[in-house]
Amino acid sequence: MKREEIWREAGSSAAILGFITLAGAPLLGLVSPIMAVIPLAFFILCCLVASFIPGLGFFLPVTSRGTTDKTVVSLTFDDGPDPATTPLLLDLLEKHNVKATFFVTGERTAKYGRLIDDMTRRGHEIGNHSFSHDILLMLRTRKRLSREIVQTQIQLKRFGIRPLAFRPPVGITNPKLDSVLQRHGLFCVTFSCRSWDAGNRFVRGMGRRVAKKARPDHIIVLHDICPPGKIAPVDWIAEVESILVGLMERGFRIIPLTELLGRPVMARIEKGDD
Repeated sequence: MKREEIWREAGSSAAILGFITLAGAPLLGLVSPIMAVIPLAFFILCCLVASFIPGLGFFLPVTSRGTTDKTVVSLTFDDGPDPATTPLLLDLLEKHNVKATFFVTGERTAKYGRLIDDMTRRGHEIGNHSFSHDILLMLRTRKRLSREIVQTQIQLKRFGIRPLAFRPPVGITNPKLDSVLQRHGLFCVTFSCRSWDAGNRFVRGMGRRVAKKARPDHIIVLHDICPPGKIAPVDWIAEVESILVGLMERGFRIIPLTELLGRPVMARIEKGDD
């Protein structure tokens, strides 16, 4: 039985906590009406906080790390592709014989499709990262969330790709996401090691930070968009290389996400514009 099926059999953490809250509030209300509010407030607080914890899986099954029990990690890159940085990254990964997974946006795929072809030609994997990368996407309607996912799937179909993995913008989840992903045949992948680069705004020292805190089976999240401000793409790519070298010096193997998870994150299909 898959992890998602086990999770749904047992019930979500949110559903279980909600049941306990609804059962407990009336009992506490017998003591004091004010005390009845405490578990309800606690439940609301948990829901708010849990949305921002990528690996928690409070609302839906979330894959945030591998289960190999080996000294391996996977590299993932969000928000691209970007013509200023993605080609540099692809050359660097090829130099070190590393395969990564790119969680791309539909909007950028529509603009820079040739980079998608280059990614897959070099053996990298592609995931769905929404169409517009709206950081408030999880506050939108279910219809809007579904549209963001479907539009990206349509864009990637032009290149013969059907992502099976979806990463929500900023790793934020909500109660609506599970049903939407099930409908479209995707599963949720977040991460267990982040660079805290704020979308490549803080890249100095990134290589040292990530290489130091990585642990076996970690899914590392980085970004392949052009750094804003005065940070040059060459400075950014130097930090990424520092991550690769640092991980290898610590004895880590960097493997494809499909291998780390033991399940495919994308499928090859016939190219089309529908």
